[in-house]
Amino acid sequence: MNREEIIKKLNILIEKIEKLNYNYYTLDEPIASDGEYDAIYDELKNLELESGIVLQNSPTNRVGAQILDKFEKHTHIAPLYSMDKAQNYETIRAWDTRNKKLIRDYNDTHSEKLKDISYIVELKFDGLTLNLTYEDGYLKTASTRGNGFIGEKIFEQVKTIYSIPLKIDYKGVMEVQGEGLMPFKSLENYNRTHKEPLKNARNAAAGALRNLDPKVTAERNLTAYFYNIGYIENKDFKDDVEMKNFLRKNGFKVYNINKLCKNLEEVFAEIEEIGRIRDSLDILIDGVTIKVSDLETRKVLGATNKFPRWAIAYKFEAEEMSTKLLDVVWNVGRSAKVTPTAILEPVDIGGVTIRRATLNNYDDILRKKVRINSRVLIRRSNDVIPEILGTLPSEDDENTIEIKRPIYCPACNAELFQDGVHIFCPNTLSCAPQLVARLVHFASRDAMDIEGLSEKTIEKLLEELNLREIPEIYELKYDDIIKLEGFKEKRTNNLLQAIENSKKRELTNFIYALGIPNVGIKTSRDLANHYESFENLRNAKEEELINIGDIGPITAFEIVEFFNDDNIKSSIEKLILLGVNPYFEKKEAKENYFTDKKIVLTGSLEKPRKELEEILISYGAKISSAVSKNTDILIVGESPGSKLKKAEDLGIEILKEEDIDRLLGGEYEN
Repeated sequence: MNREEIIKKLNILIEKIEKLNYNYYTLDEPIASDGEYDAIYDELKNLELESGIVLQNSPTNRVGAQILDKFEKHTHIAPLYSMDKAQNYETIRAWDTRNKKLIRDYNDTHSEKLKDISYIVELKFDGLTLNLTYEDGYLKTASTRGNGFIGEKIFEQVKTIYSIPLKIDYKGVMEVQGEGLMPFKSLENYNRTHKEPLKNARNAAAGALRNLDPKVTAERNLTAYFYNIGYIENKDFKDDVEMKNFLRKNGFKVYNINKLCKNLEEVFAEIEEIGRIRDSLDILIDGVTIKVSDLETRKVLGATNKFPRWAIAYKFEAEEMSTKLLDVVWNVGRSAKVTPTAILEPVDIGGVTIRRATLNNYDDILRKKVRINSRVLIRRSNDVIPEILGTLPSEDDENTIEIKRPIYCPACNAELFQDGVHIFCPNTLSCAPQLVARLVHFASRDAMDIEGLSEKTIEKLLEELNLREIPEIYELKYDDIIKLEGFKEKRTNNLLQAIENSKKRELTNFIYALGIPNVGIKTSRDLANHYESFENLRNAKEEELINIGDIGPITAFEIVEFFNDDNIKSSIEKLILLGVNPYFEKKEAKENYFTDKKIVLTGSLEKPRKELEEILISYGAKISSAVSKNTDILIVGESPGSKLKKAEDLGIEILKEEDIDRLLGGEYEN
């Protein structure tokens, strides 16, 4: 092929890939399998390597840039204003009154009248603001908001977000604003496969986009939603609806919650609805934005030195508060990691009294300048344990006390060691909290399911019978257990029977029980289904493991290291000698009502959502987070939110949780 033919072929392949990316990442409606996508992508990559030609909108450009030395400054074409804030409806009413007065004053002095006011209500995303510049149909650069006039270039980082188009139909110069976010599903997947977990979605997204290494950004699987065109050449829009339709037409991801409201009553109703469904969303929000819809009216209303007059943000109840740090306690966990927990002067956040907060490690304490008696800013996000964001000035600063790095284990007094940023206790064999935590995990329902082996019972076994390793559970005798406080004949026999029953456990549960780093119940199932025997798994190689399920290089390394550890090998051999015999049962999913159906769950369900998802997956269903035209079934619980309305509009089948058992012929409850 000559150069012209190669470029033509490259464009065809790029167009195919961008269409697949748009359907997968923007619409959540995949139209090809992963294998089909990979084949086209590999064909493009090979042609680029052979020809030496890489077009600027090639998807191979998305990841692979070198680590940047620093962030360069970027001057926005049009200023990016922040919004004035409201935390009560009275503030919104006053804002509405001012808008209407300004419009009346304008109409009294102009022949062309402004329209009656209407508002767009949409989500206030809690991520990092993005400003994208397009020219000649291509993404030319991307930046942070900065001070509203000058931001920092994050072009290479933004290119790793597959829902952002590298090429659009519109050929003029345009600046588009949106928010870079880490969906909760991406956060969960990341934390399952990485040693250092991310604490919340907002910091994870902001940290990824402001990381000098684009490969770090790519690992976090971010998304981005767009809501405004700050500047566009040779084009006008009449209102916000028309502008957002233009964004959608050009391939941008626009959230489907943006309601046109004719009056404040409708605005307040939409705020209440968004507040009600807030916790069911897959992205983090901290309020809603209310904007005048008509763009000509926006121009007339203009802006103050700080804020546009035509928009206001309603903030939900504060999830950041300040309080006094009273103490820091150190705890040792199942992984031998010794971690700090902050003890706080009680403070109310969102109706919850907070007394403790997360501190990641000792480096975190130093970086945030946290000291005993210091005033700290804490954040509670998405109902997780709060974390300390930093310290605040206080009148008592002189009375603060330095937090010392622990030298000895708080539980067993063994001398601690540091590996990277974390501190560990080396005494894995007889450090009681480590052993208790491992045994609690081993006996849990998804693991060996040893009913009666509670944390309190395990503590008694350690204290009174000197139990020091997991295999010793299977050496317990009647005469040992009956001596324990609270144990009579029936309870003793029940525990012994539960221990005996656990010897024959499915391979998935046994793998999970072992407590391999980064291996949860889903990964355990993937490993069991792939290897079909424990012997095959314990001899697995890294290069095999990275091709299974969601397993990445770090988890693959952890699995191999786990099974090569001499102490672990010895414990496993003892378990097998004592009669523990995990089995694998190949389950042929018989055809049923849910086979190959794409299912979305919404609302509060009787069973925990993850458990219900696992059940449906076991019956051949495919679980998705968003309702689309390709969704087959929506399963609704209490307070289902906007997904129900969308499903009704699309004519999608809607089921309640109790319908599942009926459709499976009574198998679900069993």
